[in-house]
Amino acid sequence: MKNHRVLVVEDDPALRRGVTDNFAARGYRVESADDGERGLERARRGRNDLLILDVMLPRINGYEICRYLRQEGVVTPVIFVTAKSEESDVLLGLGLGADDYVRKPFGIRELLARAEAVLRRAAEQGRVTTGADREATEVFRFGPFTLDRPSHKLRHADGQSVPLSPKEYDLLSCFANHSGRALSRDEIMDQVWGYDARVTSRTIDRFVTTLRKKIENDPAKPQFIETIREFGYRFRV
Repeated sequence: MKNHRVLVVEDDPALRRGVTDNFAARGYRVESADDGERGLERARRGRNDLLILDVMLPRINGYEICRYLRQEGVVTPVIFVTAKSEESDVLLGLGLGADDYVRKPFGIRELLARAEAVLRRAAEQGRVTTGADREATEVFRFGPFTLDRPSHKLRHADGQSVPLSPKEYDLLSCFANHSGRALSRDEIMDQVWGYDARVTSRTIDRFVTTLRKKIENDPAKPQFIETIREFGYRFRV
C-alpha cells in the first residue's frame, strides 16, 4: 500500500497525530485536517486514495462531507471513525457511500487493517490506482450498457448516463468482476460492504432490487441479475 495518499479529518489533536504518524510509518502519504470545512476543501482538491473521516466535526460533519463528495462524483473510498454506535448511524454512513465504519475507541492496528482491506477492494473496483504506471482503461459491456470504470459511470447505448449511487456502482462492479459465477450474499457483502459492516442479507436484496430497476427491461423477469434461491445471485451476460 506504499505511496497511497490518505487524508485524515479529525478534530482531536492527539488522535489525529497518532493516526497520521502510524499511517506515515507504514509508507502512506498522509495529509490531515482538523475540521470539516478544511477537510472537504482538501478532499476536493487532493488526489487522495482514502479518506478517514470523523463523524462529529466542527463546521461540517463527516456525513455531510461524504454526501457532498458523492454528489460531485468523487469516488474516493471513505472510512468513518466515530463514537456513535447506533445501527441507524452505521447504516446512514454506509448509505451515503462510505466503505467502512470504525467505532471509537479503536486500536491503530485495526484501523490500518481496515484501510488495507478497503484499498484492496477499491483497487479491484477500479476506484484507486495500484501503481504509477497503471492505465485505467477497463470497460465492461453487457446488453445495451457499458460500465466505464475510469469515469465510474454506467452508460446506455443511446448515450445517456444511468445514475447510480456509490453502492449501486460497487455492487454492479462486483457482479461484472464475477460474471457468470454464483455469488453468495456473504461474498457480496464482503466485497461491496466489507467483512464486518453492519448490513444484512435484506440490505443486499434491497440494493439488487433498485439496481434491477435501472438495468432490467422487466425487473420481475431479470435478464442480467439472476436470483439463486437461498444462496445469492448470478450476473448473466
